[in-house]
Amino acid sequence: MPTSAHDTDPEQAELERLATELAPHGLHAELCTPPGKLPYLHVRNPQATVLNERIYAQAGAYWYSWAQKLTDTDDPADAAQTLARVLATTSGE
Repeated sequence: MPTSAHDTDPEQAELERLATELAPHGLHAELCTPPGKLPYLHVRNPQATVLNERIYAQAGAYWYSWAQKLTDTDDPADAAQTLARVLATTSGE
């Protein structure tokens, strides 16, 4: 984990890019910046708030909270599409 002196601006910028891509999918995203820790995006399905994920950006990739790579940060649209599937209430959404 980074220290409080760690510059998290690049990670925040990547997360903001992802948040922009999530909106058309109907997902809500909130940028969280806990002191002394990596910022993350709290992504949720407003139709079923139990369906939510914490997404981190680091080392040129988006990551799930359990450290599984989602996709590279150079393709936030692909990450958004994957999250829309993961957080869908049915397989058809």
